[in-house]
Amino acid sequence: MAEDRMAVLEMLRKATADGDVDVLREGVRVLAEAIMEAEVSELTGVAKGERAPDRRLTNRNGYRERRWDTRVGTIGLAIPKVRDGSYFPSLLEPRRRAERALLSVVQEAYVAGVSTRRVEDLVEALGIASMSRSEVSRICTALDAEVAAFRGRSLADERYPYLFLDATYVKVRDGGRVVSMAALVAVGVASTGERRILGLELAAGNDEGNAWAPFLRGLCERGLAGVRLVISDAHRGLVAAVRELLLGAAWQRCRVHFTRNAQALVPRSAAGMVASAIRSILSSPTSTLRPSSSAGWPMAWPPASRPSPSC
Repeated sequence: MAEDRMAVLEMLRKATADGDVDVLREGVRVLAEAIMEAEVSELTGVAKGERAPDRRLTNRNGYRERRWDTRVGTIGLAIPKVRDGSYFPSLLEPRRRAERALLSVVQEAYVAGVSTRRVEDLVEALGIASMSRSEVSRICTALDAEVAAFRGRSLADERYPYLFLDATYVKVRDGGRVVSMAALVAVGVASTGERRILGLELAAGNDEGNAWAPFLRGLCERGLAGVRLVISDAHRGLVAAVRELLLGAAWQRCRVHFTRNAQALVPRSAAGMVASAIRSILSSPTSTLRPSSSAGWPMAWPPASRPSPSC
């Protein structure tokens, strides 16, 4: 205990004399070494420097240096060794030199779309010494197992009366090339009103229509049941897959996609008016609207000659 107090006082003196000393980093180092000394003393049966042969279980055998990358920077630790058996500090992880919280920071930055080069610059700014791009990639490969478990989890414990289906196109590195692929997404609304992502799959950009049936079949095999209404765009392959695999579920066209399709058929100057008209029509409690003074909308909706636009 006296040695720990002396180490803390020495660190404070250095911080006062030299402004370059990182007090937080040095404080973590002192605390970590105090924990290791306490654990080794318990392992050997006696405190450091104490002579008690009747209580001694084993002897100390020097120290070994190890880097420890933490959120406050890279810390050089002197890990005690014992003559008989082995000792590994409880605050470290085997075969990992980085703190778990730091690994989470790196993984979160990677998921957010930060490149490995930028992550390397980020950790260097935090005071971490030489975390290369390859090491960042290795750290982030641990996410693969978590993503696989999330994508393959069972859906049988909950009923999802409402199901939203959509696809967005993203750039993906495939076989050394960057290609455009369709990311199929299923969002379910539980009976409690909570929205949850139920499925996510990548499909070839030119084969989105044929990919919907296997995607929905996978959701059903994982336990998706109780779907009463499906909301999506009017993609032919998607609608056909819904009618084939989600028997008994009604299908409704997404109003956002419908509005976009309608806006694409009129001049850009009229796009705002068309969107406003569609919103008023879809939110109307009845099938009849009163004409507005600013826009000549039809009195009845839908009109007898209404076309059937498709996405």
